[in-house]
Amino acid sequence: MPTVSGFLTVAFCCVAPLGVALASEGDEAVIRALEARQESAWNAHDAHAYAQLFAADADTVNVLGWWWKSRAELEQKLSAGFSSVFANSQLHIAEVAVRFLSPDVAIVHVRWSMTGADSPDGSGQHIPRNGIQTQTLHKTVAGWHIAAFQNANSLPERSFSNTTMRNSNGAQ
Repeated sequence: MPTVSGFLTVAFCCVAPLGVALASEGDEAVIRALEARQESAWNAHDAHAYAQLFAADADTVNVLGWWWKSRAELEQKLSAGFSSVFANSQLHIAEVAVRFLSPDVAIVHVRWSMTGADSPDGSGQHIPRNGIQTQTLHKTVAGWHIAAFQNANSLPERSFSNTTMRNSNGAQ
C-alpha cells in the first residue's frame, strides 16, 4: 500500500523538474536581453553599464587569464581598456546558449567576435577576435546578474593528430 511520504516523494520528483522548466521560460528571455546589453555597453565603451551586468562580488577572468574579483575592479580595469586597447573595438554576440541548473542559477555560453581591438598585453599578439564566454548567472530580487565569467579566445576546432603529440620527454 502506498504511503503518504512515498506519494510526496514521487510527486516532488515529477513536479520539481517542471518547475525549473516553467521558471526558465520567461527567465531565458531576460538572460538573452542581458547578453544584448553586454554587446551594447561594450560597443558604447561604457564600463559602468557593462559592469552593472555583474554581481557586486563577481569573478571575471578575461581572455588573457587576468582575474578580477569584483564589479568595481571589472569597471576600473575595463574603463582603462576602453581608453586604450579597446578604444576602437566592437563586440558582436553571435550565439547565446542558456542552461538552467535551478530556477535562480543558469550557465550561459556566449560565442562572440570582435573587431578593432589592439593587443591587451602589448605584445602585438593575443588580439581578441573570436571567443566563447562561460558565465554563471544568479537571480536575486534585483534580477539576473553574472556571478562568474570566464572568457576564452577560440580557434576553429580541428582533429587532434597523433603525429604531433609528444610525451613529457619531447619524443613523438
